[in-house]
Amino acid sequence: MNSLLLTGGRIIDPANKLDSQADLLVLNGKIAAIGADAARQAPPDTERIDATGKVVVPGLIDLHVHFREPGQSAKETIATGTRAAARGGFTSVVCMPNTTPAIDNPGSVALIHEKAEREAVVNVYLTGAITRNIAGEELAPIGSLKQAGVVAITDDGRCVQSNELMRRALEYVRMFDLPVFDHCQDYSLVTDGVIHEGYWSTVLGLRGWPSIGEEVIVARNILLAELTGAQVHCQHISAEGSVRLLREARSRGVSISGEACPHHFTLTDAAIAGSEAFWDADGQDWKQFFTNSNQLPSWPSYDTNFKMNPPLRSAQDRTAILDALVDGTLDIVCSDHAPHCDYEKDVEFDYAPFGITGLETELPLTLMALHHSGRLPLEKVIPLLTTGPARLLKLPKGTLSVGADGDITVFDPNQEWVFDKESSASKSANSPFYGWTLKGKVTATVVAGKIVWQENPAA
Repeated sequence: MNSLLLTGGRIIDPANKLDSQADLLVLNGKIAAIGADAARQAPPDTERIDATGKVVVPGLIDLHVHFREPGQSAKETIATGTRAAARGGFTSVVCMPNTTPAIDNPGSVALIHEKAEREAVVNVYLTGAITRNIAGEELAPIGSLKQAGVVAITDDGRCVQSNELMRRALEYVRMFDLPVFDHCQDYSLVTDGVIHEGYWSTVLGLRGWPSIGEEVIVARNILLAELTGAQVHCQHISAEGSVRLLREARSRGVSISGEACPHHFTLTDAAIAGSEAFWDADGQDWKQFFTNSNQLPSWPSYDTNFKMNPPLRSAQDRTAILDALVDGTLDIVCSDHAPHCDYEKDVEFDYAPFGITGLETELPLTLMALHHSGRLPLEKVIPLLTTGPARLLKLPKGTLSVGADGDITVFDPNQEWVFDKESSASKSANSPFYGWTLKGKVTATVVAGKIVWQENPAA
């Protein structure tokens, strides 16, 4: 019998409103007992994790990652991506369909499912494309994609520009009870922008990307969700105006939701001007986490690891994202883990691809921005990474209920550590957070009762 006993940890299970110190037993991949009965029911040869001083929560879920298979395995693979997820405490991830070829047919879905079954160390869920080849011209076979096992549809990486086509997609998905994720970007407004349109785009001489390029599509999606009744989820929200639109629509009961990424509520566009500009202009909130100025991480100006889509925005936008996470307007945090090869990023800022890795830094950055800052108690932060994404996708995850899958994350919310390239499991190294002293460290990740990553397992 496969068995695992976690002892002495603070168990936080938002799905069951549980927050107490207790033991937890997993038998044959399922949660078997919590509390005094856990140790009594454990077989003699049960594997154990001492979680004293740690927090034990349902396995974290990231509903927005890019693992690059098929077709771009030089950047990341199912094997390396899921190992990075495990190090970050994530037991379930949702892959985007902008691979080569795109995931726009049942055959591609089956291929990745088979590969994940062989190589993944965490649960891998797939999204299918809204349109064929993510070209925004013709609907993909959404019904067949649903039958093949996708949990949502999206053209992430691109945005459907045709309002009529998007309407038809939303009408169609209601037959299959699938949410539609949308990468909100109006190309006619964004054009060839590479950085948030504002003070720093002018100072640095880089083409600006206005917030309205996101906000117009968010408004479009709200109207279409209201018209069709379909569930629309706006990806990686970055702008204050988008938050305002979502807050108003959700207050009226529109089936619209949004997610936030740690880089958007941690950094601002001042980071692209270099560490000195960021720490002087916008980094006051973060200096409290560094004991002295010698520990402040440093980076040069025009560092392409700060180039992402949507771009880092102003301090005012960052505050709006944080406020939205606190008041529930945005109820999901995800990484938008987007690995790229070193040589792709090692070019002029204009020519570098958008995107950064993020699975291994997502939890500590979220804890630092929301919990350690005093904005939210820990029990309010955990749902952003568990019950929030599970509810949106109707996944049987995000809970420690007896009988549920034995997916568990154990972390020390107060442990400080330095993120460096050598400790990363990802195949790529395009993170802006190398050298940061982070607060909050995953110590064990368990999938179906099996330890898939553990810090210092012999200790």
